[in-house]
Amino acid sequence: MKLGVNVDHVATIRQARGGVEPDPVAAAILALQAGADSIVCHLREDRRHIQDRDLELIRQVVHTRLNMEMAATQEMIEKALLVKPEVVTFVPEKREERTTESGLDVIGQSSKLKDAVQTLKTSGIEVSLFIDPNLNAVKESAKIGADAVELHTGPYSESREEQAREMALDELASAAIAAAKMGLFVAAGHGLNYHNVMAVAAIPEIQELNIGHSIIARAVMVGLPKAIEDLRYLIDR
Repeated sequence: MKLGVNVDHVATIRQARGGVEPDPVAAAILALQAGADSIVCHLREDRRHIQDRDLELIRQVVHTRLNMEMAATQEMIEKALLVKPEVVTFVPEKREERTTESGLDVIGQSSKLKDAVQTLKTSGIEVSLFIDPNLNAVKESAKIGADAVELHTGPYSESREEQAREMALDELASAAIAAAKMGLFVAAGHGLNYHNVMAVAAIPEIQELNIGHSIIARAVMVGLPKAIEDLRYLIDR
């Protein structure tokens, strides 16, 4: 299973003081050296963490797989066409949210997303859609022409009751099976950490996990390479 390390929260710490450290570009290099398969960064409309210069420099140092998360806006599409990440993941974005709260409304935004997907695919960029783990969203993603889906693991990660957590895990597994049958690459992410990742990693159809906050939080205590090494161990188990 592949591991994508999201470096947004390195930039969040930097932006808190408006300085130059810690550097998300350096974090991307360290993450790859420690065993990450890809680097994920989200260039938001409000630039609250990752900045344009960060993205451009990360593109220069990441020679494996760069996954650019972004809203499906004209500004971001133009930026992606300039930066040329290997993958673009379209995510919902609201100014007032602290972090991504739900999957894309792929049915309600089908026409807009289809045009954006085709524009990027024509330029050789793979496109993934961040969706809630339900069959209708999976079907619409395939219909739109996406190469991949990233299943929103927030409901699973945030569940405090065992029954709710098991139901959320079953939904993830069902959505992953359906997506794989439709020929989509299947990733998952949001809220995964060192305590809950193993059950999701055990779903055979999920091929990649994208994780950021818990890795950076642990890195504060043990360092980034060790944080990635520890998570990699749990995923491989």
